[in-house]
Amino acid sequence: MQRSRLQIMVCLFLVVVTLAVYWQVRSHSFVYYDDNLYVIENYHVQGGLTWEGIIWAFTTTHASNWHPLTWLSHMLDCQISGLSAGRHHLTNLLFLIVNTLLIFAVFNRMTRALWPSALVAALFALHPLHVESVAWVAERKDVLSTFLWMTTLWAYVRYVRRPGFNRYLLVLVSFSLGLMAKPMLVTLPFVLLLLDYWPLRRFQFDSGQLQPKSHKSRNPRYQTSLPFHLVSEKAPFFALTAVSSVVTFLAQQSGGALTSLDKLPLTLRIANALVSYVTYMGKMMWPQSLAVIYSHPGTLPVWQAVAAGLLLVSYPLS
Repeated sequence: MQRSRLQIMVCLFLVVVTLAVYWQVRSHSFVYYDDNLYVIENYHVQGGLTWEGIIWAFTTTHASNWHPLTWLSHMLDCQISGLSAGRHHLTNLLFLIVNTLLIFAVFNRMTRALWPSALVAALFALHPLHVESVAWVAERKDVLSTFLWMTTLWAYVRYVRRPGFNRYLLVLVSFSLGLMAKPMLVTLPFVLLLLDYWPLRRFQFDSGQLQPKSHKSRNPRYQTSLPFHLVSEKAPFFALTAVSSVVTFLAQQSGGALTSLDKLPLTLRIANALVSYVTYMGKMMWPQSLAVIYSHPGTLPVWQAVAAGLLLVSYPLS
């Protein structure tokens, strides 16, 4: 069977199984946990796409976030569907399907490994940890930012295959839009560097070279460069990350979403981050005891933080 036909069959399978699992959300209602802030009690959003609404979206820190594109997407939903909760959920489902197909397409293009790419896409679409992104209208920022994350990766792969200013600019614009959907995309520049290492294999470790050198690599479709060049290539992305981080901090602060160091010491924050990271890795492998909110434990045994830190450090070194 031709590879292109296999790719089409995989895409159809991904669409069908995703619809089979999530089609029920069309009959779900709003949830009075953030949905009220984002839609059902937000007259700016309910007014649809208006100039006043657009200005509000780009200037507000409502809900302790600055994500104007997310607000605009909710406004568009209200413009088209009013307060029909099912249709708002179906928009999230549409984004999930498109994101799943993008994940398959991007990884298949980078690795040329069709079946592993299909498996990754299927796990993304069907994993229980992703249910809230579709079944919770307020999580529009998640599916929208994922869409822009994946379009950024797609544009980046195109740029790497044939570098040029216009292609580079497209990557940067897509990344900028993603930051306006959810600030979680501040991690994307680091992911691009990881992709440079694998599967793009762009790193050229040659101490004798003072300038970036392009040549045939183990992956002949991409050019290799010195690490310094690859990092400096991401400088505009890191600059946008810094700006977004400051804006997010100010938005969280204005909304009262931050806790002072007096109430929550830095050591406890770091310990909780380490343990939470490992906990989420465990739930990714075996999704049980899932909850809407995972409350801060308040205190943590030292051994848990140390063990989690050692596990996270040892894993990439193994």
